[in-house]
Amino acid sequence: AGHAIVGRFVPDHDPVYKVSIIPRGRALGVTMYLPEQDRFSQSKEYLESNISSLYGGRIAEEIIYGVDKVSTGASNDIERASSIARRMVTQWGLSEKMGPLLYAEEESDPYQRAMKISDQTSIDIDNEVRELINKNYQRAEKILRDNMDVLHSMKDALMKYETIDAG
Repeated sequence: AGHAIVGRFVPDHDPVYKVSIIPRGRALGVTMYLPEQDRFSQSKEYLESNISSLYGGRIAEEIIYGVDKVSTGASNDIERASSIARRMVTQWGLSEKMGPLLYAEEESDPYQRAMKISDQTSIDIDNEVRELINKNYQRAEKILRDNMDVLHSMKDALMKYETIDAG
């Protein structure tokens, strides 16, 4: 429910068409989005909206159960959000501070990558990635706190039906 709610309220995000709590593979549930058009490139706004929605499940868990009860269920979401943020900074030129430069080869060895940039640049990249993650995490948290009634309604519907669609 957290992914779906955040995905619904952030700008330039693909619409949610189905949410399920039925486990699929290693996932405990799934939120499915249906793109309205083909995308050949992605805007900064779209990428940041995706980062926000990826944290929706973890934040919902934290809000409902408390910080000490958050599970490892969001590990793939964290990995994907971190990858998007790092690529925004190091490959796609979407960081104002770092500018439109390539700081890493796309699929190169991480040890070689580290040798191509200075220690300070590496620190600056890490700080920019952290700032992107924190900004979008906070946005997702605000959306969920502002829509607690929707979160609880979706939770109730998912517990009753296990899968719900956009309607």
